[in-house]
Amino acid sequence: MKTFKIYRNIRKRATIMGLPIALFALMMTAVIGSLLVIIFSFSFLVIIMVFLFNGMLYIVLTHFIKNPSLMHFKKVFPQSISNKKQSHLYYEGY
Repeated sequence: MKTFKIYRNIRKRATIMGLPIALFALMMTAVIGSLLVIIFSFSFLVIIMVFLFNGMLYIVLTHFIKNPSLMHFKKVFPQSISNKKQSHLYYEGY
């Protein structure tokens, strides 16, 4: 009887070529734009630069995936919303 391995990483994010779906879409957009540049360019140097750009973009995106703290930005919203006055001055009578 055939046995099947249990898949335990069901909540793991889907990746294509080591990139999440959104970053893979960004990479493919850059590749399609690069193909347009290659088609309409008449310089060998431009073609080499396009290949270098795509390679560097892939390296940078995979580096961001391995180190997610590099893309960690400050949170836009506060932890709690309160009507409490922010001033530390005491306005009431002594």
